[in-house]
Amino acid sequence: ERAVLDAALTRAMDSLAMAYQPIVAVRTRKLVAYEALMRSKEKELPSPPAVLEAAEKLGRLHELGRCIRRLVGDLAGRVAPVEHTFFVNLHAADLADPLLYEETSDLTHHASQVVLEITERASLETIADVEGRLSALRERGFRIAVDDLGSGYAGLNYFARISPDIVKIDMGLIRGVDTDPVRQRIVASMCTLSSDLGILAVAEGIETEAELECVTELGANLIQGYLTGKPAPYPEPHLA
Repeated sequence: ERAVLDAALTRAMDSLAMAYQPIVAVRTRKLVAYEALMRSKEKELPSPPAVLEAAEKLGRLHELGRCIRRLVGDLAGRVAPVEHTFFVNLHAADLADPLLYEETSDLTHHASQVVLEITERASLETIADVEGRLSALRERGFRIAVDDLGSGYAGLNYFARISPDIVKIDMGLIRGVDTDPVRQRIVASMCTLSSDLGILAVAEGIETEAELECVTELGANLIQGYLTGKPAPYPEPHLA
């Protein structure tokens, strides 16, 4: 069974593609960035969670992370540097990959265009010297984001450890925020705290104009969600 899964993961990585979801400035509606999201064409591992789970089980997370960063790095090399910022998800295990920090690595050439996202759901406890590693990535020119803030129990402790440049507020808090006073208070607090610390706040999972209007009033800087664009192949006109 392990050999079958291993072969399926190899096929998934060989055929891996990235989809790019727009991230838009709240007030101007101007496109400022894309989040890179992996897409699997392997029928045995049809979804990103299935691919991640297989890589975890097989001890191939570093290999998968390198594959993703290579694909985004290739694209970043083909677009004008001022064109867009790319948000790239990191698994906690990626922080322990020495290749991530090398000057010659796929994304380092484009570090000023890249925000590395670390989900609040990730366990950083197994990684030594997280703060030092993040500092090294910042020295290379990367910015750091906390993804899914508000989704787990780590919360503010996680926030304090990472000292992010950007926070992405979990879509579980954004869904229906326009009709839920409790969610509104929580999101407003997150946006205020972010603003006080000089951190940009992204509201994730925006699907309706009412949600957009609400998070605008609550202080979000950027938005992401089906309302402003679904994940899709990178638009060809932007390619050099």
